[in-house]
Amino acid sequence: MQRGYLLHSSAYRENSQLVRLLVDNLGRVDAVVRVGSGKRSLKSVLQPFQPLLFELSGHSDLRNMQQVESASPAVPLSGDALYAGMYLNELLMRTLSVHQSGENLFLPYHRTLLQLAHEFAEPTLRYFEVTLMQDLGCMPSLNHDASGELIATDTQYRYLIESGFIRGEGRYSGAMLARLATESLRDDDLVGAKHLTRTLLAPLLGEKPLVSRQLFAGRKR
Repeated sequence: MQRGYLLHSSAYRENSQLVRLLVDNLGRVDAVVRVGSGKRSLKSVLQPFQPLLFELSGHSDLRNMQQVESASPAVPLSGDALYAGMYLNELLMRTLSVHQSGENLFLPYHRTLLQLAHEFAEPTLRYFEVTLMQDLGCMPSLNHDASGELIATDTQYRYLIESGFIRGEGRYSGAMLARLATESLRDDDLVGAKHLTRTLLAPLLGEKPLVSRQLFAGRKR
């Protein structure tokens, strides 16, 4: 049995759904699952933030999902944490594909959901974004600058695409970069850390806005 989470689903032919999954050791998997109807329908199980167990068959880009069951109760997200979970799912949908799958992201995603369920905290999202970009191979080093020198906590840096962090006038403090690397951000780091991860994610996401960001921004008004 495989374990994973549903990222997105849509109707697919009669009594079936096209599901996008984050699967342990596989990453992004797209599959077709027959959901059935009535009391035996799988619709109540195939929900976001619900840990799943299932079998996958086939070897094409579109697999078959069978023997679906819940692995444990759904991760209880509400309020800001629910919007954050929606953001994580949309982020994974937009950055992963069956060919660039994120096979090491299941456990970080699972841990992030549990942390959000316990308490919503903005740094939790920044840490997952960094983990995602590291897995995709597009995260610059937070420990060394573009010249290979250790990041100095008393220095400001700017980010140069395809090079890394450059010493000098810039909006990123070395102290913030060091704390982002060790997952120990402080409140006064949050603006800089958010600007950095959004800058780094922009080429992956393209120009289309994230719906979850818009919903969260609307909630804060």
